Amino acid sequence: SSWWSHVEMGPPDPILGVTEAFKRDTNSKKMNLGVGAYRDDNGKPYVLNCVRKAEAMIASKKMDKEYLPIGGLVDFTRASAELALGENSEAFKSGRYVTVQGISGTGSLRIGANFLQRFFKSSRDVYLPKPSWGNHTPIFRDAGLQLQAYRYYDPKTCSLDFSGAMDDISKIPEKSIIVLHACAHNPTGVDPRQEQWKELAAMVKKRNLLVYFDMAYQGFASGDINRDAWAVRYFIEQGINVILSQSYAKNMGLYGERAGAFTVICSDAEEAKRVESQLKILIRPMYSNPPLNGARIASIILNTPDLRKEWLVEVKGMADRIISMRTQLVSNLKKEGSSHNWQHITDQIGMFCFTGLKPEQVERLIKEFSIYMTKDGRISVAGVTSGNVGYLAHAIHQVTK
Repeated sequence: SSWWSHVEMGPPDPILGVTEAFKRDTNSKKMNLGVGAYRDDNGKPYVLNCVRKAEAMIASKKMDKEYLPIGGLVDFTRASAELALGENSEAFKSGRYVTVQGISGTGSLRIGANFLQRFFKSSRDVYLPKPSWGNHTPIFRDAGLQLQAYRYYDPKTCSLDFSGAMDDISKIPEKSIIVLHACAHNPTGVDPRQEQWKELAAMVKKRNLLVYFDMAYQGFASGDINRDAWAVRYFIEQGINVILSQSYAKNMGLYGERAGAFTVICSDAEEAKRVESQLKILIRPMYSNPPLNGARIASIILNTPDLRKEWLVEVKGMADRIISMRTQLVSNLKKEGSSHNWQHITDQIGMFCFTGLKPEQVERLIKEFSIYMTKDGRISVAGVTSGNVGYLAHAIHQVTK
């Protein structure tokens, strides 16, 4: 018998399954609202102008292809820390942080998870919001940590269950790990307001929890990099030494370049040096050192004033298009004569919207209208354009009236 005869066929990835079904569909009006990548108003992938310019600069300099250091491109990690923490951040200026380059958001989360598994001695428990990004669970589980959950989203109101979250967090055992989405919560698009973040920070501090922020959408949520990083910066100001993962997939459109970073805020610069040495020891047997190109592109954009300025305009343009699609979807639903309250669509933020559609309604959208999404009713607003928003509103009205 074969070495691998006992290996069972694994379940298909739910989101990739949506894409495959979409590709097979021959309806000219078909829509794919499953995929988490930005599209322009013609439904096409979008490469930012500042990225094209950075690539041209790299090409003209005829740079080499030597290995990066284990911790990544230094100009990139420094600029990433400054972007997240803010140029006036005390933690940034005093050097009591360490940032290493990761393989986009997922790889950075995994570095963090492996670091926790090896060095966080107080607990194996990681508390995720209910629901959280689907990949969070296997990332932490495969690193040898235990998954727990706290209430977050209220399906009845399609908004934040703040009292439920506070109640659950107040009962988390001290010195456990809690994951928070810095902005544009995936999959719900529901974020705490600043007053609520303040209460969450006070509760986390009282319970003495280690906070792991996942920030995959800085700038992409509101269009303002500082507003989107507000929670991370506030927690650090309150004396909460967080750990943090960043991704440049969405906010620079560098999806396949795999550009990201992992940061640990430490008590002082000396501790940061020790933590950095151990992060390198973890990374070396995983992939030796990170990829060059995406970090170069992001670094040139962040460190070249003209390109940085252009990037801030472009990222705001992407955020604004998504916000405007939400508004248009709601106004088209009203035009269709829908009597439901769709305010949650415009209250939510970021690439994803939890529509509140039930699995059987999603099933009808797929079968009758060729509109594809995951069973939980999550849609990628990036897949909505001024050309198809009317059709989408009509279809949603047909299955919800």
